[in-house]
Amino acid sequence: MLAVRIAPRLALARPARIVERNMLVYRRSFMVIFSGFFEPLFYLFSMGFGVGALIGNVPLGNGTSIPYAVFVAPALLASSAMNGAIYETSNNFFYKLKYAKLYDAIITTPMSLSDIARGEVIWALLRGSLYAVGFLAVIALLGLTGLGLGAPVALLSSPLGLLAFPAATAVGFAFAGVGMAATTFVRKWSDFDYLQLAIMPMFLFSGTFYPIDGYPPALQVFVQVTPLYRGVHLIRALTTGTPDATILIDLAYLLGMGTIGLIITSRRLGKLLQS
Repeated sequence: MLAVRIAPRLALARPARIVERNMLVYRRSFMVIFSGFFEPLFYLFSMGFGVGALIGNVPLGNGTSIPYAVFVAPALLASSAMNGAIYETSNNFFYKLKYAKLYDAIITTPMSLSDIARGEVIWALLRGSLYAVGFLAVIALLGLTGLGLGAPVALLSSPLGLLAFPAATAVGFAFAGVGMAATTFVRKWSDFDYLQLAIMPMFLFSGTFYPIDGYPPALQVFVQVTPLYRGVHLIRALTTGTPDATILIDLAYLLGMGTIGLIITSRRLGKLLQS
């Protein structure tokens, strides 16, 4: 019975040591963590409120329409969570794996490869969550000061809008898992250009700034199977109060993607550290 009780504690305590180590590393340069937070925020100001003043309302396809800023904000929230997770599990993870040789030292301790993978994903998830919290705080501030033209108030006043943060956390988990798994296949720094080649089109074409109804049917299907679109669709459905059964597909997709990424990372780390 004692062993049964201790095992779950160790399963959580060991990855927590990875998180603690990363926090100690960033304790003197904590603002670096927020470097990717500002890009979606700038897009919100320039596109949501700037271009939005020219566009007006955007139809949702169910007979209702919403201000353009309300349409864009949840997509940028999903992008914030994605950025935080990807930044941490790409360049930073690659440096620790290939150059600092951090994990070669860690596996000499009782920690397992699974502990390393889970610890780094938790840390990336915390970074993505910080981006999401910061983005939501700015939206709330804009609503309170009256600068949001009613959009932030609409985002936060819906009861379902309270689920925007956990939904953004699911987005961060998905991209943390797949980002770290992809990084285990990276051979040199220039290979990260391929990662950006995937991230940037997703950011631009996943229904972030306009509905995908204008795409050809085949392209619509392709976009709908991309992870950022599923995250944007999930958060937008919650914040606009228009959820349907497909948000369950969104959630299952994101959680499944993150879990598969964790499994691949654990296996790949075993091959890389033993070679």
